[in-house]
Amino acid sequence: MQRTEEKTPLRRVVMASLVGTTIEWYDFFLYGSAAALVFNKLFFPSYEPLTGTLLAFGTYALGFVARPVGGIVFGHYGDRIGRKRLLMLSLILMGVATVLIGLLPTYAQIGIWAPLALITLRLVQGFAVGGEWGGAVLMAAEHGDAARRGFWASWPQAGVAAGNLLATGVLAAMALVQSEEDFLSWGWRVPFLLSALLVVVGWYIRNRVAESPLFEKELTESEIPPKLPAMEVVRERPMALVLGAGLRVGENISYYILTVFSLTYLVDVAAETRSLALNALLIGAAVQFFAIPFFAFLSDRLGRRPVYAFGGLGLAAWAFAFFPLLGSGNPGLIVLAIVVGLVLHGAMYGPQAAFISELFPTRIRYSGVSIAYQLTSIVAGSLAPIIALALYQRYDSAVPVAIYVAVTCAVSGITALLARETKGIDLRSVR
Repeated sequence: MQRTEEKTPLRRVVMASLVGTTIEWYDFFLYGSAAALVFNKLFFPSYEPLTGTLLAFGTYALGFVARPVGGIVFGHYGDRIGRKRLLMLSLILMGVATVLIGLLPTYAQIGIWAPLALITLRLVQGFAVGGEWGGAVLMAAEHGDAARRGFWASWPQAGVAAGNLLATGVLAAMALVQSEEDFLSWGWRVPFLLSALLVVVGWYIRNRVAESPLFEKELTESEIPPKLPAMEVVRERPMALVLGAGLRVGENISYYILTVFSLTYLVDVAAETRSLALNALLIGAAVQFFAIPFFAFLSDRLGRRPVYAFGGLGLAAWAFAFFPLLGSGNPGLIVLAIVVGLVLHGAMYGPQAAFISELFPTRIRYSGVSIAYQLTSIVAGSLAPIIALALYQRYDSAVPVAIYVAVTCAVSGITALLARETKGIDLRSVR
């Protein structure tokens, strides 16, 4: 029989999920910001700026390709031996890969080996973060109560905004105090090397949290854990996977347009300074950090469906105002564009953790939520900056990019309206 650890206070569980998720996504988003601002110059220097950025985004996208693999592998063992152990492993993998990126020689130093090493480490990052999300969300959702599950499960989601805030903040600080030459020479490495310290903090906090009580109860009552959880998810919950993909596609695409492509657009197209672009994103991420739990709280009161649909359909409309505001040359309007976009995104992202968790039974929930969340990333978030940049280069206009965002966000909003309401259900009753 599985040994049951002393129950951990819910606030400590939520804090551990928030801190751990913040650290892992700090590492993941740091790469995205660096791809837009640094890697095109240091690892693909023989191309003109937008083409170099396109190649840098290509290595960025590889992290998303590895995410479903990480989700399946971590989900497999997370459903068999527990959520906590896998979360600890994902934290270490992500930290090691990020620190090594900060130590990489550039193309000028070792030639083609530099981008190849960058690609390898990006794959490790993607594999690690692919296993992170499901475990972090379930630790909060399975410790919490049904009436406030949306709110409690949203804090790992807020960790994504916090990770982006931290990554952008560190880069913005380095850019502010350094010249362009010093930043490209060594300053960009500091945020990557800082990950070593953050991982130590995350390890300490997560190690003080007990295993999910729902998982331990399921393991105690079941004769044997599922042999192939991913296969059982596909066989038993195919519509849940389709629903998860619909909810994710617009949310995922819009986020990386708002946070990654916007940096390239501001710096390389609108000719704004790197500091302005990073500071605008910094403000947006700070506002979104609070918007995510707020909308999750609303989803516990009003339902997952209406809140999620508001975010999806609202962002579909905002996409057409977003790029004119970015290109306005007015710092206030640039900040407004990003803040409103990220707030509307938060209306989707806040309820999402609980919404997707409530679709799968405990014995295969880690695999189910990981596949539903991560598989869409291959064709959504991974390609979003690349598609957006290609559309802009092809048409010399941001209107096709706005249409791309609007259509996909409308899909997510409509999917939410067509879904079954799940707020308040007992996770033990999902069979």
